[in-house]
Amino acid sequence: MQGPTYGGFWIRFVAYVIDAVILSIVGWIVRLLLRLIMGVQAAVGTPQFDTVMITSGLVGLIVSWLYFALQESSESGATVGKRVLGLRVLRGDGTQLTFARATGRFLGKFVSSFILMIGYIMAGFTERKRALHDMIADTVVIKT
Repeated sequence: MQGPTYGGFWIRFVAYVIDAVILSIVGWIVRLLLRLIMGVQAAVGTPQFDTVMITSGLVGLIVSWLYFALQESSESGATVGKRVLGLRVLRGDGTQLTFARATGRFLGKFVSSFILMIGYIMAGFTERKRALHDMIADTVVIKT
């Protein structure tokens, strides 16, 4: 019996690009709404602009966390980008992620980013094609 086929670096990268486009559109809408709500035509360098950017950054971080953690801990185990490309995130033992583990995986991505994205690149060279954040959270990405 053959084991799962793991998702390597490039297919995961394309899935991330799809997710990043979705999150960028959401971020643009959030910034627009914040400007409308605050009634500000915030010019660069003004305190109003700084408030809009800081608030939208924090909202963006929360939206990104929920986007990844909720979808990866769902029954599908995949974000929109991963579903489009036929990928799924599972625990190392092959079971579904909990929301807490998916959150740990999301936070682990910051560690993967720290040194020139090497944590991500590891997915191209490690057994079971795991990136650093997968190792931290004990997860794998498989092809469905």
